[in-house]
Amino acid sequence: MTVLLRPGRGTTLVRGDKLTRGVESAVPLGNIGDPTAGWGDMFSVAVLIPCHNEAAAIAKVVADFHAALPQARIFVYDNNSTDDTQAAARDAGAVVRTEALQGKGHVVRRMFADVEADVFVLVDGDDTYDAAVVPEMLRLMLDRQLDMVTAVRASQQEAAFRRGHLLGNAVLTGLVRRIFGNRVSDMLSGYRVFSRRFVKSFPALAVGFETETEFTVHALELKMPIGEVVTAYRGRPPGSTSKLRTYADGVHILRSIVLLVKEERPLQFFALIGALLLLTGFGVGLPVVVEFLRIGLVPRLPTAVLATGFVLMAFLSFVCGLVLDTVTHGRREMRRLAYLAIPGVAARL
Repeated sequence: MTVLLRPGRGTTLVRGDKLTRGVESAVPLGNIGDPTAGWGDMFSVAVLIPCHNEAAAIAKVVADFHAALPQARIFVYDNNSTDDTQAAARDAGAVVRTEALQGKGHVVRRMFADVEADVFVLVDGDDTYDAAVVPEMLRLMLDRQLDMVTAVRASQQEAAFRRGHLLGNAVLTGLVRRIFGNRVSDMLSGYRVFSRRFVKSFPALAVGFETETEFTVHALELKMPIGEVVTAYRGRPPGSTSKLRTYADGVHILRSIVLLVKEERPLQFFALIGALLLLTGFGVGLPVVVEFLRIGLVPRLPTAVLATGFVLMAFLSFVCGLVLDTVTHGRREMRRLAYLAIPGVAARL
């Protein structure tokens, strides 16, 4: 199930001071003007902010999320910054921790392992995302019992969403939608809300910015209920520079998608390779067969051996795909069981 919520078209029903879910129990919201009131009594929320040299922006990010979620704990994980990121985050009221292994994927792995909460908010520390939308994302998650809510970026500022990034995001998101399921609109968004069962069942094997791809594929492969909220995306503040390398990181993300296809769709992956080998073998060997039928001899023996080799490798690739598909099915079942072993948000209602 995928839910798309656009600001101004709220799908949440409010009855009195309760958030209605079609059942008797509900999370009390207190004052409707404060959509987070009462959540702290039933749900613990952790805001996770990975950072590398974000001294110019991190204090505002922490302050904005304190204002949007006053009952949440905010964790800033510094990834080898050489500026005053740690001091700025600590002065703003965040819990500051460090991760020595360089790369966003390493930081996410550490955060997901260390922090305990019922609901997790993950956001970049560059002040490009709108903190005011996070209560709406939490409402959607709790109302629909979702495991992941993604902030779909919408921006009119060219500095925020350069054409190269926009095109790359569209291509990579379209590729994942085609292969793993048409349920996502912005695969590379760094602003998400997760349930505890998502976080604690997520393997977190990525190293860098490809971790967002892992989030998406993990949710799609386990058929998790997910949703999206469209939010504004703005440029970085003065003094803050992007760590995203358009072409290098794009290649890494594309490589990650290919590897995930191999891991999660081995039959299709190796069947494609087998088909290419089989076509090559036919292309090389067909003239030899035609000549044999014409004169009864095989004058080009090395070509015949080469064609036979291509055909044998093709069938070997098909067999590998079949075997690995069975293994992947078993792994997917184990991941699903690990996911189900963790209580969902509904268990707290």
